[in-house]
Amino acid sequence: MSAREGQTFVGVSRWVTYVNFVKLPHTVFLLPFALVGATLGSYAATVTTAKVLWIILAFTSARFAAMGFNRIVDREFDARNPRTARRELPTGTLDLRSAQIAVVLAAILFAFAAWRLSPLCLLLSPFALTWILFYSYTKRFTRWSHLVLGVGLAIAPVGGYLAIAGHWSTPWWMLVALAVGVAAWSGGFDILYALQDVAFDREQALHSLPASVGEWNAVRVARALHVVTIIALAAVGYATGAGWLYDAGVAIAAILLGYEHSLIRPGDLSRLDAAFFMMNGIISLMFFGFVIAERVATGWVR
Repeated sequence: MSAREGQTFVGVSRWVTYVNFVKLPHTVFLLPFALVGATLGSYAATVTTAKVLWIILAFTSARFAAMGFNRIVDREFDARNPRTARRELPTGTLDLRSAQIAVVLAAILFAFAAWRLSPLCLLLSPFALTWILFYSYTKRFTRWSHLVLGVGLAIAPVGGYLAIAGHWSTPWWMLVALAVGVAAWSGGFDILYALQDVAFDREQALHSLPASVGEWNAVRVARALHVVTIIALAAVGYATGAGWLYDAGVAIAAILLGYEHSLIRPGDLSRLDAAFFMMNGIISLMFFGFVIAERVATGWVR
């Protein structure tokens, strides 16, 4: 029998089943970046506790819908892949109808949270949801599905900013730089994660980057994307006039990304869980912490 995937909980309750179904612990990767966007938005408008809670709910429900939809669409591939064969749909731990209902409810909850945030967020919510659901099909026809995922995840900080500020950033390119930074970061670590399935992807004619261009070339692309991440985050700091605390956060993120890459070698993925889950969680939480510290240091006035 295949081994249980990492970052899953042991248990038979319905709650544990749904948590494992969408890998809820992975929320820690991107939720801090959604809150980074909200924090940057606070320079333009007042933050309220209610808005922060609605942002968290919108992000979590959107991620649930996207991940659940991905599990539904890929259930036959998951059943054939030894690494994923013990997921909830292949094993029958969760039936297809229940999974579909959960995804629909999560999508409705996302739209409701977007409505509670602002008319602009509600207007944009169908486009955001369509993009993150569309990602689930991209591995069937393009090696760049990792970047499609990255763009989908980059919606989170942009949405967080718009939810607070209520309008696009000034200068206009600040939000673009933030989105590019998050897209490159998440796309890069998704490439690293795909190293686990090179043989399977080739066998099933799936178009991951490692399967298409080889492991070493894929690692080089991931490294380049993470360089772009640091440049983009530094550009955000320049655009907002951030101080040394923000700059320190970017510098530490660069160091941690370098360490993350030192853990990954083609042919030796024994430390992939540490690189993918622990390091990316640390990076996002750490960076958010420095953005908050910078914001507090300004006295919430700039």
